[in-house]
Amino acid sequence: MKVTIYGSGYVGLVTGALIADVGNDVLCVDVDETKVANLKKGIIPIFEPGLDDVIKRNVEAERLDFTTDMDQAVAHSEVQFIAVGTPPGEDGSADMQYVAAVAKTIGDRMVDQKIVVNKSTVPVGTGDMVEKVIADALAARSQKTDYAVISNPEFLKEGAAIEDFMKPDRIVIGTDNEHATEVMRELYAPFCRNRRDRLIFMSRKSSELTKYAANSLLATKISFMNELSNIADRLGADIEDVRVGIGSDPRIGYHFIYPGCGYGGSCFPKDVKALIATSRENGYKAELLESVESVNERQKHVLFAKLTAQFGDDLSGKTFAVWGLSFKPNTDDLREAPSRVLIESILEAGGKVRAYDPVAMKEMRHFYPDEKRMELVGTAMDTIEGCDALLINTEWREFRSISTDKLKAGLKQAVVIDGRNLYDPEQMRADGFVYECIGRPDVAGQTQADLKVVNG
Repeated sequence: MKVTIYGSGYVGLVTGALIADVGNDVLCVDVDETKVANLKKGIIPIFEPGLDDVIKRNVEAERLDFTTDMDQAVAHSEVQFIAVGTPPGEDGSADMQYVAAVAKTIGDRMVDQKIVVNKSTVPVGTGDMVEKVIADALAARSQKTDYAVISNPEFLKEGAAIEDFMKPDRIVIGTDNEHATEVMRELYAPFCRNRRDRLIFMSRKSSELTKYAANSLLATKISFMNELSNIADRLGADIEDVRVGIGSDPRIGYHFIYPGCGYGGSCFPKDVKALIATSRENGYKAELLESVESVNERQKHVLFAKLTAQFGDDLSGKTFAVWGLSFKPNTDDLREAPSRVLIESILEAGGKVRAYDPVAMKEMRHFYPDEKRMELVGTAMDTIEGCDALLINTEWREFRSISTDKLKAGLKQAVVIDGRNLYDPEQMRADGFVYECIGRPDVAGQTQADLKVVNG
């Protein structure tokens, strides 16, 4: 089957590469000539484990190609995926200009039957908009051509996108068009060999809402646990015990109930804001979602609050090590990352930062080109040398088991502020550290307010 995909960002590249990997002829389209030239050479603009190998393999097999030629793109296939960005506007609503531009591109050029698939995360009603844009473009050319606009949202986790696409929990398709239904069944058949019921068909608007609903619910679970962790801090309860206690209930489960220093990335923050905006535009105040967003924004400041509780509000003359910059492991994505809030707060308070991340440091340098403000260091242990404390933002695997002797030898003061609860508080205390984490007392029954403050 021939497939065209507009947008060579995260969703477009993963979708295009893996549809090609099962034998289809895929053409990915982008307006950025440099990006397209690099992709043809196998240079990809994002970090996703294993994706570079999949792209290289399929380019060499001539199943995957890249272009900026819109005439070629529209003519290439019946199935046309829209996978462009929908960034948030100032009011939180999704910016639909790129989706509309692709729809017009297709409408201006199509001469035969097309199935236009909205893969981008879009507000409810976007399918109607795309349909109208195409209809208007066809009418302007007096062109009569059959087409269907359908919704097919992505459910990919950054860092595990290949596994998610190849072995999906579900494939949601919003359409009432019989031909489009059969074509999508054929396209996704290789990904449903063991379970045909992975394909879930529904109305287009229901499909569009399903994407927002899924991400908003997951964000809600995270903010709920972070809210509980702040309560646990004040009560002297251990949030990790609480997590096990509620996660063992099959109605709740363990997924997305790990407390931390806030969620980030390209999906949860944007999608929660967009659903709030959509609700507002339709005369409804989404109070729960507004609270989810508010709790998350507050949680991003928790590590800095713990830091100033130890060292005071004026951090002049002090340097702090930060481990982990990306919003989660196995990605270089810094969008809405808690690390950026922490680092900016430290710098504004007069402190200096030495930071390390296994893959995201090149991206971080775009935000902080001045190395005098923030130094990026080549290894985790080199980062801590001469620092007054260590702060952990991201739960990269290499941080899970550390030598406390080396850690203590490198730091000026044995202070660790852990935003991901990687270590045992009692063991860290026994090893001589002041160890602050999320919702866990250092001693049973002791609240964070009871902990001794050190100020070097």
